[in-house]
Amino acid sequence: MTEGRPPAAASACLWERDGEIATVAQALDLLCADQSSAGSLLVIRGEAGLGKTALLAETRRIAERRGCAVWSARGAETLRSVPFNVVRQLLQPALLSLLPEEAREYLGDWYDIAGPALGIAEPQEGSADPQYVCDGLVAAVRRLARREWPLVLLIDDAHWADQETLRWLAAFAERLDDLSVLVVVARRPGEVSGDSARHLDAVAAAGRTVSSLRALTPDAAAGLTRATLGRHADDAFCREVWAVTAGNPYETVELLAKVQDSELQPVEGRAGELRALNRAARGGGLVDRLKGLGLEATQFAWAAAILGTGITVDMVARLATMDEAVARHCADLLCTARILTEPAPVAGTEREEGELEFVHPLIATAVYNSIPSGVCTAMHGVAAQIITELGRGASQAARHLLKVHPDGDEELVEQLREAARDHLAVGAPDAARICLERALREPPLPDVHAHVLYELGCATLLTAPAVTIEHLQHALGLPGLDGRRRVDAVVRLSRALLHNDQLEEAVRTVEAEAARHEPGPVKLRLHAVQFMWEGIHGETVSPARSRRLADLARTCTGRDNAERALLILRGFDAMTHGESADEVLELCDRALVNGRLAPGLGWTDQEWGMELLMMLGSAYAYADRLDRAESLFAEALRAYTTAGWRGGHLSLANAFLGLAYRRQGRLRDAESTLREALVLAERVGRRLPLYWSATCGLVDTLLARGRVEEAWSIAEQYGFAPPYPSTIVLPDIRCVRGRLLLAVGRTSEGVHELEAAEKTAASRGGHNPVLSPWSVDLARAVADQDPARAARLASDARRQAERFGTDTAIGEALRCAAALETGGRAVQLAAQAVTYLEASPCQYEHAAARVEYGIAARSVAELGRGLDLARACGAEGLAAQAREVLETGRGLR
Repeated sequence: MTEGRPPAAASACLWERDGEIATVAQALDLLCADQSSAGSLLVIRGEAGLGKTALLAETRRIAERRGCAVWSARGAETLRSVPFNVVRQLLQPALLSLLPEEAREYLGDWYDIAGPALGIAEPQEGSADPQYVCDGLVAAVRRLARREWPLVLLIDDAHWADQETLRWLAAFAERLDDLSVLVVVARRPGEVSGDSARHLDAVAAAGRTVSSLRALTPDAAAGLTRATLGRHADDAFCREVWAVTAGNPYETVELLAKVQDSELQPVEGRAGELRALNRAARGGGLVDRLKGLGLEATQFAWAAAILGTGITVDMVARLATMDEAVARHCADLLCTARILTEPAPVAGTEREEGELEFVHPLIATAVYNSIPSGVCTAMHGVAAQIITELGRGASQAARHLLKVHPDGDEELVEQLREAARDHLAVGAPDAARICLERALREPPLPDVHAHVLYELGCATLLTAPAVTIEHLQHALGLPGLDGRRRVDAVVRLSRALLHNDQLEEAVRTVEAEAARHEPGPVKLRLHAVQFMWEGIHGETVSPARSRRLADLARTCTGRDNAERALLILRGFDAMTHGESADEVLELCDRALVNGRLAPGLGWTDQEWGMELLMMLGSAYAYADRLDRAESLFAEALRAYTTAGWRGGHLSLANAFLGLAYRRQGRLRDAESTLREALVLAERVGRRLPLYWSATCGLVDTLLARGRVEEAWSIAEQYGFAPPYPSTIVLPDIRCVRGRLLLAVGRTSEGVHELEAAEKTAASRGGHNPVLSPWSVDLARAVADQDPARAARLASDARRQAERFGTDTAIGEALRCAAALETGGRAVQLAAQAVTYLEASPCQYEHAAARVEYGIAARSVAELGRGLDLARACGAEGLAAQAREVLETGRGLR
């Protein structure tokens, strides 16, 4: 087979690229100097034909000469719907060279997560969390990079990379500081929008250098012309070469090749013929040249463009329905015409016999766009059929099926649904969504239509709640969803509405569905879900609703999960309203089976969801059973990590585990866990309820640690200010915001926030003084200006605390009362606070009570105990306060 590249092509496109090559060489110097050096990322930007691919080829040549391992991949315009296409190109050769047990050893725990996305392992059951898969791919490359040092990763045409690869690349680019690897990314400016553009912008932001390529100057074009055609090429001819190509290196090389083929003399008298030759090398001219090679060669080129990747003579012959000998002849013609070529050899990689690729993406695009519409559609259909017959699965055939015209084909709908399931199994919900949306356009049969919409909604739950809502509402409005699946769809819809901060509509949706059913398990389940959403409403949960729930729970023994759910809901409701903590614990314990979650009521079980268990853990946390709360939330973290759920589920698990740590006084652990929750929440989207939980918990923890400026900075950075979500946020969002404002000296604003918390508590018919400590915070804030009001607030806090009955609640109320008193009365109340809080599991509050008692009693011993406790908790501000009093020694004895 004839190799069609002009010999000078590679070097020709490097004219006037000395600066870029020097940058590459410098990056390689740093990479090869020390295995502990930080990684670097270079971005090469340029319009089509400006030499990006040539620069990557030169980077490979220099790197391999220095002993580097070089892995490369390339995006393709017709393959953007294929998930993980580019990252598979990049990593598969290295992974497939390993034995399966070696690959598992190198990837470790990430093998089962990243392996399916990379095509080296079978996916597990269910849907893989896309963020967890992304993290797994990052971890996989990091481990392989350490093994292969010095390693260079080359990604060409990144603007055409699939969404999943771009998400991985953006995440990987952020984590190069402690990994010695060089990444070089080439892309065109523009070309993409939406998430793809956002990911590419993140890659550019992480890059050490971004090079924007420019067209050749007239002098460079003249030099290239003479280097190709001979020194006798005259000035006028060289100027015309530059003029007709606008200095585009690729077009210049192709034009000069045409000049050589036509034996055109490079003199001024023949310069007028260059424009016609240039037109023949691009766009319509290229298509005309292709047609000039004959119908069979044209059909061969069309088939190659349809395949896009994995182009072999055998596959093209099968798709174009031509004899193998004819196909090989066509391949020779197209290579000679510089339309197709054999891929350049890559060290350590075996090429399939007869493998081909287009000489340049511009040619591939021009050929694909030249295929008549009807022929293009038909060829995609045949390609899908061939892939299916070869047993490569629906997911591989999907990109061709997406191009077929809608025609009410039942089989095609089922293939696309199967492809969507395959995509979800490897963590590619965007690809699954595209398949299901295309299935809807077929359209499906009436009895299937609602099921496709349901699957489409399920594919986006908690990653794109608004999209989920649209599809599930549509599905429920159609016939076809019956029985358990309809109820599941209603519950999923209500959950999506909740996470999209549409809580009132979530309640109405479940309430309306419950009205359709006769009394029984289904109706009881829907009632429980309705009570659940009403119970976490942040503003108006009426006392009447609490009475109805109490009456219903009174009949429950915990014999099934619907009854257990109602017991949990009643326990949470009683906790939020500050009813007896003993009753709260009794209700929660009855919802367990031998102290554990019942089967079907686990963290990853879809029927009830995580919200119910978050309420159970929260009830334990604020009723002083922090051991059980921590155990539940730690179990959630393990369950979601094992299942590969890296989105909203894992964010909330971290947020609530951080809440348990904060309540225990493990402030360092709380801070790190809450920071992780916030990172995960940002991936799902700001202003959603789970985002508020992470932010509020972190601000509260930083305040407890005494890092007021940092708490304020976090609040400013993440928008921790009104308007607030409609759901309950733990810890109480207004109390934390009010305490923050007081801490930074914005007293009137802080008082206003705490008064708003007071009004919310009144609208809900009571409050838990530990869950929502507005009364103690407000009493301290107004003590100087309005001591009578402060006293009333402190008295109310103590009354509510004694009603609730936990050591923490009573101890905190006594601390507040002591702060408002002086002399012996203050000492007496502070001592009582210490007694209660010493018995409490909340060690930060115990430490604060010790320090306050030590100051009031002027006791070195008590201050010393308080200092030790504050240090153990990580409460730096409290420790500093105790240390200052001890060091000055004023009034101590």
